[in-house]
Amino acid sequence: MTIRSILFPARLVAPVVAVCALSVGGVQAAVNQFVVKDIEVEGLRRTEAGTVFSYLPIRVGDTFSDEKALQAIRALFATGFFDDVKISARGDVLVVSVVERPAIASVEINGTKEFDKDTLKQALKGIGLGESLIFDRSLLDKAEQELKRQYLSRSKYGAQVQTRVDELARNRVSITFNVDEGESASIKQLKILGNKDFSENDLLDEFSLGTSGFMSWYTKNDQYSRQKLSGDLEKLRSFYLNRGYADFNIENTQVQIAPNKQDIYITITLKEGQKFSFGNIELTGELLGRDEELRSLILAKTGSTFNGELLSDSTKAIQDRLGNYGYAFANANVIPELDREKQQVNINIAVDPGKRVYVRRMNIGGNTRTKDEVIRREFRQFESSWYDSRKIQLSKERVDRLGYFSEVDIETQPVPGTSDQVDVNMNVTEKPTGNLLLGAGISSTDSLILSAAIQQQNLFGTGKTVGLELNTSKVNRTISFSETDPYFTIDGVSRSFEVYNRRTDPSELNLGDYIIETTGAGLRFGYPISEYERISFGAGYEGTDLEVGPLSPDRFRRYVNAFGNSSYAILLNAGYSFDSRDSAVAPTRGQVRRLTAEVATPLGDQEFLRTTYQEQWYFPIGKLYTLALNGEVTAGFGYGDSPYPIFRNVYAGGIGTVRGYRSSSLGPRDLDNVPTGGAKRLVGNAEFFFPIPGMSKDRTFRAFTFLDAGNVFQESERIKLGELRYSTGVGISWLSPVGPLKFSLGVPLNKEPADETQRIQFTIGTGF
Repeated sequence: MTIRSILFPARLVAPVVAVCALSVGGVQAAVNQFVVKDIEVEGLRRTEAGTVFSYLPIRVGDTFSDEKALQAIRALFATGFFDDVKISARGDVLVVSVVERPAIASVEINGTKEFDKDTLKQALKGIGLGESLIFDRSLLDKAEQELKRQYLSRSKYGAQVQTRVDELARNRVSITFNVDEGESASIKQLKILGNKDFSENDLLDEFSLGTSGFMSWYTKNDQYSRQKLSGDLEKLRSFYLNRGYADFNIENTQVQIAPNKQDIYITITLKEGQKFSFGNIELTGELLGRDEELRSLILAKTGSTFNGELLSDSTKAIQDRLGNYGYAFANANVIPELDREKQQVNINIAVDPGKRVYVRRMNIGGNTRTKDEVIRREFRQFESSWYDSRKIQLSKERVDRLGYFSEVDIETQPVPGTSDQVDVNMNVTEKPTGNLLLGAGISSTDSLILSAAIQQQNLFGTGKTVGLELNTSKVNRTISFSETDPYFTIDGVSRSFEVYNRRTDPSELNLGDYIIETTGAGLRFGYPISEYERISFGAGYEGTDLEVGPLSPDRFRRYVNAFGNSSYAILLNAGYSFDSRDSAVAPTRGQVRRLTAEVATPLGDQEFLRTTYQEQWYFPIGKLYTLALNGEVTAGFGYGDSPYPIFRNVYAGGIGTVRGYRSSSLGPRDLDNVPTGGAKRLVGNAEFFFPIPGMSKDRTFRAFTFLDAGNVFQESERIKLGELRYSTGVGISWLSPVGPLKFSLGVPLNKEPADETQRIQFTIGTGF
């Protein structure tokens, strides 16, 4: 057989070399035109022949030509599978000879402590350097530079990365990255020049960056990054603009790294300029006949000190108000004019409402477990209706208040090809809704107290809540089951029921010679009366057995003598609630108000009335801080010939009431010094939440300080403010995978000799 092997003509050599010289050692091709009767591929080890055929632009029966030869070589090199490609002819058979690139057998990273190795390996695999991938040497430099960039972001300017490639059998290679992280560079000096009206310390208090301090090992505030510095410069600019310095300017910023690559010196030169006040304030543009309404939203006033934040809040309020009327893309732009002679800033707010738009679709994403209808039924913005930013925000808040999601984000996108339609996209991040409720504390007598319950707030993604409580401790034995359907009807009528059995036996710990066992069931319906308000009505049955012995406290023996060992109550209850919080997970603003009343009717042995009123307020303080206030008062009364049942007493002390004191230990005590609880309770709490250093964006993990007050009183007593117990302390609030967790360290402020303390306490699954 005659073998034809002819090199490309000179006119083709240049383009072939230009395309392939960086990737191949040589290029040959048979270029005499002929009809291809067969194609053979040589040199394959891992790659299937079919893969080569799929990239070849030549098929059996085609006429082989110069152009197709060049296309074939380019196509095969573009796959990245081969180091060398040769094309020749053996008679009418086209022969493609290839040299495969090696496969990556392993990737090892040595010497890294700042980053997780597995995370780095995943990142390298993302750029093409990973086990079982084809080795491309050109990616090594890219990988080294990326690793160095990551270390620079952590202020490790002396980090060195060396790469070694070892050839292995069967055309494989191993890649090893040897990293010398070096020491972290820290900010040695942060200096501000040009400031006259404010001290350097006042200005540096606005910065997240700073020189090394006691907490720098945790906050990393002494580690320089360009992004952090840019953010701090914006804070500095806002600081001056919000205090009247409309002509403020940052003239120069210098960042110098010492030769030892360990010390960083930052110098910021600024020009404060003059202090300005607001001059004329005009509102221009297309105001849609709502001139006075929009002007009332302008917070800035002529003659007052210039404040950039007031202008920003004003333009946002105008845009939001226009959004309520369907103008989703309204703009309100501030056009300032400085009058340096009068030291005034004349403001023109130009309003452009744009076109009024409809909402085409309300889309939901991120809900892998929660059903769409559970989210969609909280929407107040409807499809095919005018866009209303107020209803969209209300929809977001209602979904957030469900408590099923750690994040709820919403965005508006124009519909391509239209000018008057938008899609509203809500994206949620689901959080664990199956809570394991635990409570524990170390008391002043070194005893450990534990409790547990299981609750699923979003059963199978339906929005229903199911709870099961089991407690087999020596003193309190409980089994209860509850279920709540928030949308028992399509109109939002809720239904809840509960069955339970509770047994209390204080004699196990020598706390009293008596046993109380309660068995009951209840059914309740709730009705929405507004976006934030609900009323509820229900009924229930509760039977109580009280066993006493010769050593039982006097109050129990007297109760049994008067009413017997067994009694039951037919209960009716009603309630009112108001909830305007912006989130059920980590609220920053809003109010909660609850009023409940329960009456034991004359149809049973027990006759009493108990009412509870609770108020909670949340106030945002800036963007990072929240003040939470809680107040609760409970009062119970017997009527007819019945006293208030002693086994329905309320208690105070511990998380949920007054931290720093042992759980349920405050208030009246019997002759044996055992807390008896009372028919009345008053509790007040104040909590100030602030971000954990270095985690300011995580609203689910925050620290707080608190001040608690409260006590319980007997039915015959008046609530006496002078007898309240007070405590203060610090704590951490975390939305953990098993439910909301609160850890507190409390210090009693006015402990009496009979009071029992419990400084360290935590609970999972409760609020205040």
